[in-house]
Amino acid sequence: MLLYPNAKINLGLNVVRKRSDGYHDIETLFYPVPSICDILELTHADTFRMRVYGATVEGENLCEKAWKLLHDSYDIPPVEIGLYKKIPMGAGLGGGSADAAFTLSGLNDLFSLGLSLETLSGLAARLGSDCAFFIYNRPMLARGRGEILTPLDFSLGDHPLRIFPQSVFVSTREAYAGITPHEPAEHIEAIVQRPVAEWRGLLVNDFEETVFARHPSLAAARDAIYADGALYVAMSGSGSALFGIY
Repeated sequence: MLLYPNAKINLGLNVVRKRSDGYHDIETLFYPVPSICDILELTHADTFRMRVYGATVEGENLCEKAWKLLHDSYDIPPVEIGLYKKIPMGAGLGGGSADAAFTLSGLNDLFSLGLSLETLSGLAARLGSDCAFFIYNRPMLARGRGEILTPLDFSLGDHPLRIFPQSVFVSTREAYAGITPHEPAEHIEAIVQRPVAEWRGLLVNDFEETVFARHPSLAAARDAIYADGALYVAMSGSGSALFGIY
């Protein structure tokens, strides 16, 4: 079975409050980007094997965690997972989360488990905060840690979207350092109903202030993309990739 886990961008990201469990409540709009994807292959095997190409993934891969989760919960047999990484890592594009979610969905089909999207979403949320989004893979408002999802009838329509990967690696821990949680003046759902040309200054990513201060090259890249004619430019998620909407 061959699958193509795709990237995502965050249209706005508000860090609303610090939670008692150490996480943060956020508000964001996840938007899928099918033009950028990894390649995932799932095949039957006598023993579990995981092969990763194209990038080095430290520690236990989320795809392996996804298989273990279904193995422990539904006693599925071993598989061999081949993963070719093309989505930039540490870029806020959700590559690892997409890989995990697509693994869950693929194994559900491969072994005819018959799990609903809701069940798969709940399992995915146990693997990572934004994994659940990729089970649905459509525009979703996300709250809580990113796992509380509400479908939104939204599209960029005819506006071209360009992704600009950067050489800077930004960890989620780094992005949260220095963040002061706050309630947004206007919610993302309302802002994105305006014309894209009006988003600048209204649709914000709270991580940008901290990350741009530590990595001035990202702020310079943002300004260059605006100078190139983009209507709206932002960092995706915790960064460091930038995107421009034209």
